[in-house]
Amino acid sequence: MSDPAVYAIAVLHDIQFGADMISYLQRIDATLEPYGGRFVVHHPVPTMVEGQLSGRSAVIVIGFPDRASAQHWYDSPAYQAILPLRTSNSCGLAMLVDAVPEGYTASQGLQAMLAGSRRGAPAD
Repeated sequence: MSDPAVYAIAVLHDIQFGADMISYLQRIDATLEPYGGRFVVHHPVPTMVEGQLSGRSAVIVIGFPDRASAQHWYDSPAYQAILPLRTSNSCGLAMLVDAVPEGYTASQGLQAMLAGSRRGAPAD
């Protein structure tokens, strides 16, 4: 069985869209290519159905073939070089999350959580 896909997810708000963010967007694609990363969602204006975000907002989801590829991309010198262009010009959250297997249900997740498995366990 192969490793599950992993997604890098960012929910950004209060984005200051200027020269630094333009440079970040112009350069990020080249950082993804060596690690098999591809944009799944790149939506600069999410439709909020619960909660709210302030200012200019965006939701980004980047897919990777496995956790090692995602982590290597995030830690890579190429991405770390441009990361401050984003973090200095926006607020938000960024995370790596494992995909669930085909046919996964919330009931299965509950059973795993009750059994104490990593997938169902709360984050440290």
